[in-house]
Amino acid sequence: MDNLILLVLGLFISALGIINIKGNISTIHSYNRRKVKEEDVPKYGKAVGTGALIIGVSLVLGYIALFWSEEAMAFIILPAVVVGLGFMLYGQFKYNGGIF
Repeated sequence: MDNLILLVLGLFISALGIINIKGNISTIHSYNRRKVKEEDVPKYGKAVGTGALIIGVSLVLGYIALFWSEEAMAFIILPAVVVGLGFMLYGQFKYNGGIF
């Protein structure tokens, strides 16, 4: 039960990812979405939301993997965080013109 925060954080990040994928990007900081054109909002939301969903799901799976092995958790979460951040950075650079 010490790692319950991992589950809660994973569910929260997954929910934010789903919200962004559906086109609502209001949960993303205003300076990160400032230069996104109106016609690119759905594409931007899908890119950033997919990254968040990948990270959130990996945290939930990491929590489940803790029941068997702590080492397995690292093999689930670390690659997923790299891939998820890749999706987010892709969306930031392509549709916002940079990180800020």
